[in-house]
Order: sequence, then C-alpha cells, then structure tokens
Amino acid sequence: MPKSDDTHTNKEEDTGTPGGSEPAAPDRDEILSLLTDGIEEAHRKVTSGRVYDESKEQTRQGWIRVLAYAAGQYRQLVRDKELEQIEERLERLEEAKDGPK
Repeated sequence: MPKSDDTHTNKEEDTGTPGGSEPAAPDRDEILSLLTDGIEEAHRKVTSGRVYDESKEQTRQGWIRVLAYAAGQYRQLVRDKELEQIEERLERLEEAKDGPK
C-alpha cells in the first residue's frame, strides 16, 4: 500500500534513490514556465495600483526586487539551455565529420 505522500502520477518524479520516495527536481522547461508566471505577476504588482503610503511603497520595492531576481534567473536558465544545445550540435557535427567510430 502506498504511503500518503507517494500519490504522484508522473513517472519521471522518482530520483532513482532507494525506495524512490523523493520526487525529482523540476526540469528546466518547468522552471522557466514557473519563472515566467512569477515575472508576469511581479510585473503586474509593480505597475498596478497607486501608492498612498510608505508601507505600500516598500512593498512595491520588494516586488521590484523579486522581478529583477526572477528575470536574472530566467536569463541564466535560457543561456544554459542554449549552451547545451550548442554543445549537442557541436558533438553531432564532430561525429558527422569523423564518421562512426
């Protein structure tokens, strides 16, 4: 009988650890999607509403920091993904040039 926390349906969630009880980390595309949502929400919070007092301005500044951080993380993940794609392409080109080994 499965434990109450083992009700996941995604087959890729197991990390391969003994017992398979720990879920796998989300993949890059999942993280990019979550960051996109967060960036959009932070942007909405920064650009909407009127500031009437200092505490609301501090909250807005917090959202600006969140927006900047999330945008930086998104950029880094996209760059890493592009570098991996370039590496894969280079490997394929080298294999095609050298022929099968």
